[in-house]
Amino acid sequence: MTSPAEAMEIIRRGADEILLEEELLKKLERGRPLRVKAGFDPTAPDLHLGHTVLINKLRQFQELGHEVLFLIGDFTGMIGDPTGKNVTRQPLTRDQVLENAKTYEQQIFRILDPEKTLVVFNSSWMGEMSAADLIQLAARHTVARMLERDDFSKRYRSGQPIAIHEFLYPLVQGYDSVALKADVELGGTDQKFNLLVGRQLQEAYGQEPQVVLTMPILEGLDGVQKMSKSLNNYVGIADAPDEMFGKLMSISDDLMWRYFELLSFRPMSEIGALRKRVEEGMNPRDAKVQLAEEIVERFHDREAAQRANENFVARFRKGAIPDDMPEVTLEAGDDGLPIANLLKDAGLVSSTSEAMRMIKQGAVKIDGERVEDRGLRCIAGGTAVYQVGKRRFARVTLA
Repeated sequence: MTSPAEAMEIIRRGADEILLEEELLKKLERGRPLRVKAGFDPTAPDLHLGHTVLINKLRQFQELGHEVLFLIGDFTGMIGDPTGKNVTRQPLTRDQVLENAKTYEQQIFRILDPEKTLVVFNSSWMGEMSAADLIQLAARHTVARMLERDDFSKRYRSGQPIAIHEFLYPLVQGYDSVALKADVELGGTDQKFNLLVGRQLQEAYGQEPQVVLTMPILEGLDGVQKMSKSLNNYVGIADAPDEMFGKLMSISDDLMWRYFELLSFRPMSEIGALRKRVEEGMNPRDAKVQLAEEIVERFHDREAAQRANENFVARFRKGAIPDDMPEVTLEAGDDGLPIANLLKDAGLVSSTSEAMRMIKQGAVKIDGERVEDRGLRCIAGGTAVYQVGKRRFARVTLA
């Protein structure tokens, strides 16, 4: 049986902050299963690897014997949380929220143990709350405290509008912890303020405050911005094996170690040994293959992972694509970067006219796929291998 001290070591892995560690240790020492909550607003239909940083931590709590409360914020999703943004996020319709929530339920059990997971919707209690109840909830927090939240503060100082309904979001998320009597709540680092509101409200309602555990925000394939479907720099957990494998092989060698720490289930000692082997001369690509196979196997199976690797080898290595090539970052702009300009800016051709000629000749490929559309515009948020002819290659990230 895992001791509280050993459990703390497991829980600390990859975590950004635990508030407060001594409180969590005391909860663990009581020897009863903890109620561990994490909320997900169904703002997009598919979960990606960025979401799984949190879900993997929930899995660890399950393996330590605790109960996971997977909260789908169908009520808060209709408010629209601006976290991480400096403008108001548009609320979703009820139908959009429910449709997205269905896919969440289908996807989470690729990681979590259904027997130790309680899926809950915060409309269950918020939908029953009267206007008077909501006013009473709002009375337990102040505008001054709300303006301590970084994005609210910046918008207030710069004269940007803050809608009253946005103040309700942290209150509703915090009240979720009261309704569920959560012992621990997980969230990304950008959710820290909201999670702390949960602690405060639990105390206001006479409950023992939850421990707050924040996890890092996973960078997308570009290694710059956070993983997001809207930025097209994501790996979806429902992606096909070949697509998933290829995307993971496209990340930079430095970003690979970040993915190992936050996404891999391997012991940190094993990851450390692998990193040392790379530093001593092992090809980083071989380490990346191990990461890609592990992730594909998790969401598909071992056979699919091996087949994806074989397909990748057939498409890339047998096509004489070199292991080492220039790595270039280019600005794509809102409308994307025309393929001819990209090839020129990446140093693969001397002019846009040469680029057009090479495309017409069928000599331009992106990730091994021939480009036929001379009007192609490449959008920001992705990394891919661009090839001109047999010998010119560049790994290009579009920011």
